[in-house]
Amino acid sequence: MRGMAKNKSHDGSGPSQRQLRVGELIRRTLSEVLARGDVHDPDLNRISVTVGEVRMSSDLKIATAYVMPLGGEGQKDLIAILARNKGELRRLIGKRLELKYAPDLRFRLDETFDQMDETRRLFAQEKVRRDVGD
Repeated sequence: MRGMAKNKSHDGSGPSQRQLRVGELIRRTLSEVLARGDVHDPDLNRISVTVGEVRMSSDLKIATAYVMPLGGEGQKDLIAILARNKGELRRLIGKRLELKYAPDLRFRLDETFDQMDETRRLFAQEKVRRDVGD
């Protein structure tokens, strides 16, 4: 292996530190932009949006935001409204973070909330509580 450089920064088993860092910066910025109502769409500004996570593609060109409307109402509408405004959101994020190239934004429902509810429901069952010694 003489003369061959190994890539020590990332072994392909998960997201790189750079992907995680950029994803978190975009998550915070997207949350702030949505909370402040910076997008000129009254439909979007009426919805309180939680941005749970943003996952970056390995080349940092695509940012997938996992979102949920506060209270869970209007989930399908939220994805359509965000998709309709993704150009303006992309521009605002690129400007705020001073990125040379802002990533393309994709929006998905954050299903971790549903998974947490299901986990709570399971732990509330008498048989499960008995098994875990609660």
